[in-house]
Amino acid sequence: MILVTGASGPLGRLVVVGLPTDQVIAGARRPQAVADLGVQVRELDYDRAETIDLDGVDTLLLISGNAIGRRVEQHGAVVDAAKRAGVGHIVYTSAPHADATELVVAPEHRATEEIIRASGIPFTFLRNGWYHENYTETIARAAETGEIVGSAGDGRVASAARADFAAAAVAVLTANGRYENAVLELTGDRAWSLPELAAEIAEVTGRPVEYRDLTPDEHRAHLEATGTPAEVAGFVVALEQNIAAGLLAHTPGELRELIGRPTTPLRAAVAEALAGVPAGR
Repeated sequence: MILVTGASGPLGRLVVVGLPTDQVIAGARRPQAVADLGVQVRELDYDRAETIDLDGVDTLLLISGNAIGRRVEQHGAVVDAAKRAGVGHIVYTSAPHADATELVVAPEHRATEEIIRASGIPFTFLRNGWYHENYTETIARAAETGEIVGSAGDGRVASAARADFAAAAVAVLTANGRYENAVLELTGDRAWSLPELAAEIAEVTGRPVEYRDLTPDEHRAHLEATGTPAEVAGFVVALEQNIAAGLLAHTPGELRELIGRPTTPLRAAVAEALAGVPAGR
């Protein structure tokens, strides 16, 4: 059996529906949230070790948690449970070049990879790049205001759709061990810049949209002035500096190869984010 953690989240749900219903268990903190998926369900809360029951699980998809600062402990608890249960393969959703990058989100992923390696359980690290969906709110706001504000300069992002990354996970989970002890760097086929994102939004809406580039300090002040908590603003600015440095621009083509088709283009993500928004003024 394959158990998918975080199955009530956007990525987890897509993975579960892509797997044979008789071969998958959906693990979720709130089981009722995945009752509609038509598969076996188990309560699984990263913060409550007593709920992490992996008995009978052959392959585990450990979808990284979203509680920044607590994820190493959370993921470690799942790996410990996998060892006790005799799980044969852990697939983990990590971050690009997690073991060598200065990307602001990488340290917890790097530590989790180390924990999994130390467990002795065969692994696959899905080093997922950025999701198109991370920009859904940015796209909607830009369509309304006519601008994107940031501090990434001409830095590029090789993002792909969440559905692309879900398809990659399904491919690995159903490959009968072909990808054991493999590290896969998964990104979109094409890297784009924030000025190019602005141009895509303008094309879809028929309205002018521009990118306004600020210094990191100006960007932080802008975010805080518009209601973003200081800690979050600092994280956003740090990430934009990572983008400016090219840390999310790699396009190795592994995602395309794994899913057997081109990754979803940025234009499709923009169109989806703006569905229902009237074109023109």
